[in-house]
Amino acid sequence: MERKIIVVTAAYGRDCISALGGQAAVLPVIAAAGADGVEIRRELLNSASTDELSALAHAITAHQLTACYSAPEALYLDDSTLNPAIPALLHEASLLNADWLKLSLGHYQPTQPQFTTLQQWLAQSQVRLVIENDQTAFGRLAPMQRFAADSRALSLPVPLTFDMANWLWVDESPEEAAQRLAPSVGYIHVKAAEVGERGVHAIALDDAGARWPALLNMLPPDAPRGIEFPLQGSDLTDVTRHYVNLLRKE
Repeated sequence: MERKIIVVTAAYGRDCISALGGQAAVLPVIAAAGADGVEIRRELLNSASTDELSALAHAITAHQLTACYSAPEALYLDDSTLNPAIPALLHEASLLNADWLKLSLGHYQPTQPQFTTLQQWLAQSQVRLVIENDQTAFGRLAPMQRFAADSRALSLPVPLTFDMANWLWVDESPEEAAQRLAPSVGYIHVKAAEVGERGVHAIALDDAGARWPALLNMLPPDAPRGIEFPLQGSDLTDVTRHYVNLLRKE
């Protein structure tokens, strides 16, 4: 089985993406590095307009990549209601020809009517939804586990994006999270981090220890693996290819 490797454009850094002229500029790098897909970040787009998304979709197809669309939005608002922007975000993802839309969980409180509404929204779109553990209290293990369990019980087709390092930002064990959430994981953000004087910060895998491969092996082997740690160097294609190859065989 060949593992699917996705490169998150944010791994190159906002300043680099801006200097290159936008996310489309790193598509040749990602394709030449041998990756299977790209995660487009909404916060790095100029406007998320129809024209911009459609042009980006054509460029992604031209480079023979698949796409994921990530928006800095939560599924649930602070008052525990469903985010009314979800249908619009699903539409944006469809313009991008994305396989899935990635959101954070937000302030989740289970109610049957809201699950029914979400099911209706998803049924009207070809885009799948995945929910990531973020660096807020809502991304801690307990709410993520509750959402995953409720989704299974109500046959809601929403798998989790498991960010391997975000658990450290909320002072929880990544290993415990993997043990409890692995059956619900459909996408993995591969990331290592360390705690320094300024708090937790992401680091490249080559600068990390043996914890990240052990953690990765606790997660579903068939889940696509997204590179979200810093990709830096004079030759971005070479750097990216190094980690694509590493994650494909690890």
